[in-house]
This record gives sequence, C-alpha cells and structure tokens, in this order.
Amino acid sequence: MGEAREVMDRLTDAVTGHADLKVIGDLYAEDAVAFTPDEGELRGRDAIVEYWRTMTEAVPEATFQTLHSYEAGDTAIDEGVYRGRNTGPLELPNGETLPPTQKEIRIRGVDIATVKDGRIVDYRLYFDEMDFLGQLGLLPPDEPF
Repeated sequence: MGEAREVMDRLTDAVTGHADLKVIGDLYAEDAVAFTPDEGELRGRDAIVEYWRTMTEAVPEATFQTLHSYEAGDTAIDEGVYRGRNTGPLELPNGETLPPTQKEIRIRGVDIATVKDGRIVDYRLYFDEMDFLGQLGLLPPDEPF
C-alpha cells in the first residue's frame, strides 16, 4: 500500500462513525483544493475542514462501504456507498440551516485524493446531489407529465 492509499483510508475513517475534525485537518495540505457537488471549489484546509464539519454533523453516524479501491502513483480513488441517518442540522450553501429530517440516506459516490508529502493537495468528491436531497425529502414531489 502506498502513501496515497494510506492517507485516503485515514480520511475515510475520520469522516465516518465518530468524525475527527483534527485528523481531517491534519490530512490536508494548508493550500489544498477540493471540489464537491454541493459546495463547488473549496480552497485551503480550513474551508475543506468546514465542509466536512457540516457533513459529519448532518449525518454523524455515517458509514462508507467501499465497492472499488484504487491507487495510481500519488492518487487514491474510492467508489462506495455512504450511508447514515440525518440526525443533525444541514447547512445549505446559501447560509440557511435545515433541521434534521431523521431520514436514512444511501448515496453512491467517488472520492479522488492526490497526496504529496503525506497530505492531500487535491481532492474531488462526486455524488448525485439531487439523489441526496431527494432522500432527505427536500425536493418537491414529481409532477406527472
């Protein structure tokens, strides 16, 4: 196992179960860049840790089931299923906060982390945001054609 795989596995552990924001912060370079479907581009460790804070507070007991795990040079890639119950407030990009829905979520996604000197310098998270919002009951009902 290479450095990228080891760092990605530590990140997965730090954001699931009982989140550890200090560990999450230690895993990212100070000038790291992340891209997420819901927040877009995040620049710097502090912004990335804040993103993970909001996610881990919204779904504090989340788990991640790895379906596929890869490492190519300095980059680790995971495809898997993120599951949990929304028992904490959900902060929206527009600044609003939604109360917990108590709904179960199951979202398939992909994480890509590029690591230099033991820290993530570039991170990309892909998941279907509409599926996430729909599972939380936050979308209007489908209208028949």
